[in-house]
Amino acid sequence: MAPVARLVRRQQVDAYVGYFAFGLQDSDDAALPVPFPDDFDRGVFLGIRPGRLDITRGGHTHTAAVDIEVWDAAAPPQDPADWDEQAEARIESTSGQLAVWSLHTGRTDDVITLAERGGTWRVRVSCSGRAEAAALSEGEGTGAGVERYLIQFWPTGA
Repeated sequence: MAPVARLVRRQQVDAYVGYFAFGLQDSDDAALPVPFPDDFDRGVFLGIRPGRLDITRGGHTHTAAVDIEVWDAAAPPQDPADWDEQAEARIESTSGQLAVWSLHTGRTDDVITLAERGGTWRVRVSCSGRAEAAALSEGEGTGAGVERYLIQFWPTGA
């Protein structure tokens, strides 16, 4: 029988989207072979590079609401019907913390704590409000909280 997952930590951050994207990168980024935003792939919803996750957005410039969940085992699945996009990946963090980055403004003050030390994590990214954010960007040019993300992390092997 699979272990029942327990929510360890929940956090909410605002991600400033510039040029249709934002990223999460290991807070200890000095040793990363490709730091954000180098080699950013605009053609995928969730891009993976060593120590970082690149996330493309629905609108050009806006502030997205991002809910972060850290679990001790595989996070409960999300119903795909509730989300515009979903993707899963694996990320290694040497520090146990991820910094939030914007293509427009660079590193923000927000840090996501996964654990007290580094490790390898599974991540599921779910997004809603993409079309609304795109329409808002074309009309008013900016907005806040229209596009929403749920990003769930759990240790690999859990």
